[in-house]
Amino acid sequence: MSVPSTPPPPPGPDSRRRSRFAEKLLPGGTEPDPRFTLANERTFLAWIRTSLALLAGGIAVEAFTTDVFPEPIRRGLSVLLLLLGMLLSAGSAVRWLRVEASLRSNRPLPLPLIGPLLAAGCAVAAAVVIAVVVLA
Repeated sequence: MSVPSTPPPPPGPDSRRRSRFAEKLLPGGTEPDPRFTLANERTFLAWIRTSLALLAGGIAVEAFTTDVFPEPIRRGLSVLLLLLGMLLSAGSAVRWLRVEASLRSNRPLPLPLIGPLLAAGCAVAAAVVIAVVVLA
């Protein structure tokens, strides 16, 4: 005969501990509503997609515009786009951590510093392209 099995006990507060890595990155606080954490993650991924587009744009400018821009302008524009992509990628990771820490400690969200950085960099890149096109 088989012995009837009892269902496992419901998960208690001790069974839902975060990993050591998560505790090191985000110490203290309480778990926020998963919707807010997932929204923060989606925003991070959107910044990463933008970063990848900037990196691809920098590579494309260097590879495919040899007959459009003079060498120093082409190289400078390419480096500007690549640097913006790198800074945006790193900044988005820092932003994700800062927002997550704010959510966990019930503090106001930090100001986004990568938005103005991205806007300024893209404005410079657009100004260079416009200047080259108008002067050509």
